Amino acid sequence: MGVHGLTSYVEGNRGLFQDVRFRDSRLVIDGCSLFFRLYLNHGLDQAHGGDYDAFAALLSTFISALEACNIQPYVVLDGGMDPSDKKLSTLRQRLQSKIQEAESLSRGRHGSVLPLLTRHVFIQVLSQRGVPLVQCPAEADWEIACLANQWGCPVLTNDSDFYIFDLPGGYIPFRFFQWASVSGSPPNHYIPARRYTVSGMCQHFRGMNRELLPLCAVLAGNDYTTEQTYKHIHTLLPQLTTGGKRGGRGGGSQSHIEGLLLWLSSFPGPEEALQEVGRLTGGVERGGGERGRGGRGRGGEKSGLCSVLWSGMQEYHLTPQSRLSTWFSGGSSRSPEGLWAATPCPLPEWLCWAAGSGAMAPLVLDVLELRRVLLIPQVENSRLPSSHCSATAIRQALYGILLANQEQGERGETGWGEGHRVQRQGGQETQVEGQGERGRGGRQWGRRGRGRGQKQGMGQGGAEPSSGSGQGENNFPSAVESDRGMSVFVEEYDRHNLNLRKCQVEPRTPGTRLQLETLCQAPVSVRLGVLYHVLGVKESSLSPLPPHLRLALGVTGFWRREARPFPSLPQVQALLLGMVHGEFARNTHPGQSQNTAAERNLWMKLRLRPGDRRGFDVGVAHSLSQWQACLWSVLSLNQLLCLPLPEPDTAWLFSGSLVHGLVGRLRGGCSPESVLAAAPLSGHIYHSLLAALEDCMPNTLPSSSSGRRKRGRGGGEKGGRRGGAPSSQEINNRFALLMTEEEDEE
Repeated sequence: MGVHGLTSYVEGNRGLFQDVRFRDSRLVIDGCSLFFRLYLNHGLDQAHGGDYDAFAALLSTFISALEACNIQPYVVLDGGMDPSDKKLSTLRQRLQSKIQEAESLSRGRHGSVLPLLTRHVFIQVLSQRGVPLVQCPAEADWEIACLANQWGCPVLTNDSDFYIFDLPGGYIPFRFFQWASVSGSPPNHYIPARRYTVSGMCQHFRGMNRELLPLCAVLAGNDYTTEQTYKHIHTLLPQLTTGGKRGGRGGGSQSHIEGLLLWLSSFPGPEEALQEVGRLTGGVERGGGERGRGGRGRGGEKSGLCSVLWSGMQEYHLTPQSRLSTWFSGGSSRSPEGLWAATPCPLPEWLCWAAGSGAMAPLVLDVLELRRVLLIPQVENSRLPSSHCSATAIRQALYGILLANQEQGERGETGWGEGHRVQRQGGQETQVEGQGERGRGGRQWGRRGRGRGQKQGMGQGGAEPSSGSGQGENNFPSAVESDRGMSVFVEEYDRHNLNLRKCQVEPRTPGTRLQLETLCQAPVSVRLGVLYHVLGVKESSLSPLPPHLRLALGVTGFWRREARPFPSLPQVQALLLGMVHGEFARNTHPGQSQNTAAERNLWMKLRLRPGDRRGFDVGVAHSLSQWQACLWSVLSLNQLLCLPLPEPDTAWLFSGSLVHGLVGRLRGGCSPESVLAAAPLSGHIYHSLLAALEDCMPNTLPSSSSGRRKRGRGGGEKGGRRGGAPSSQEINNRFALLMTEEEDEE
């Protein structure tokens, strides 16, 4: 992100930073940079789907370090995509790069891929620790800079745009924020850090006018620079960095960034520098007040370059008052309206509150405003359809709720139908290239040129839709009258083999139509019914479980039905055992009884060691990635439905290194009972989860039932298995044992 080449140049010049003992201060934190940096730079698992419990512990340690130094963090998150589409090309390039890196990881090589649920875990942990958080409508850089500018405090991020923003409190890159090395003695603890300021940069370049730095950014190229503009600038750069008025230091070995800064430092301000750019490109440019109007003159198209540069410079202009300060101030003045007033598609007030607090996924905002979704690559088998294809039915239901008004107006009243299979218009997908088909703005997308065959798709991400078997396998009819341009579609960007492709996905309205404006007022029973209907599971089967586990078990039932290839019995068992570990870990603490310590040691031994790639099974990884994709989509649907089911504590639901290790044990001949022989409490909880899962999906995976019956003569009889599913009271008693033991030891 940010300005091309600027981070390497600045961080390579030690004199541009000031050593500080950071304490007793506010700190505005770029939330997305924080969770990327924490996860990817601390050796946490990526290849096996992520260790979210380890990430949650690391994040909690980070927050504790800030607290020890009396640092008050304010976390700001990106929301949806920029409605202007200025960064769409950059986002597509990043997704394509992540597809390649995920493929590299799947083959035992190096790569860098953020596990799918990291952001969700991040928001949950911040909420649990009481850290103030806001989610912006789109990219948050400018909002972060405005807030730090108003408060006069530093920004913690990893974005080179902050070498350009003129912030009185400066910018601390993550690389130079030594939060793991808290120093000093209480109450004077501090974090060693290095802080950058624009004034220091300008002093380094002979007192350069700080208003020239934004021009340096757009000349060097940033995320908003179009390909055409960059080509013009690239042609111009040698003239700027090797000629013209340049003084002081420099030489042939200087970087292009230093060359630009030296060249710019010879001008009193940006107007004079832009006039020189106009002269070098053969155009006639007047002062800054005229640039926004063009000035094509003798240079034709090129003479408009200065207008483009001037426009790009405005991205770095800050206002004295930040909209976020009101949000963080609390009290009666706190309102999301200021944040969301400028969005292209007006949002209901309840949805603004949820989005602003981070309780509504960016996917929801992107569908409403752009009818476009970017699906995050995972480590999986690239020869199979994307793992996100298994969750298409969930996303179709989410799209149907969000776009119900447009859908009703454009194609008439339609119901949820008999099944959940994906239908994508036409017969094949088209590769993403160019920028001509942006699809920005929901209503504009509905009027674009469909029915010409240029944007098509296939079921299950490239395979012909299979008839399948078991519950919920009836196919949808073909797309509704697409040639008439009446249907509403959402544009999904997803992996197809090793390429990023887009296709149109048709929203499907659940049987109970919900109005977005008043959705939060619908009875809980109605919203819960919609959720269970989409998942295709029985409420009576999940109701005996603790509420915080019902969503995870419902997702697991959906995954058993929709995943391709069908999940094997060891994979299902390992997932449930992973949830048992989570229940045990979240309810126990160091220092408890010897039995508790023994169970904790048992779970640690079952994990794969960090970095262990030997015997990596890409088939298991693909199946578990499908489960994560289903959970990721269901979490968004549950949020949109105003949480008819409590959100699970996601950090404790899935640990990739543990579940992969368990699959290996179970495939090697161990039964779940033998794995848990030394952990009787965990064994009881496992059988409760298994009973609930098999009761809600009784006929979908015969191998599960038959496999369990084969083991029935051994340890499989424990926990009420032979006499049928345990009662609701039995299940509640088993989970209560965790809390009872903890309370007794206290």
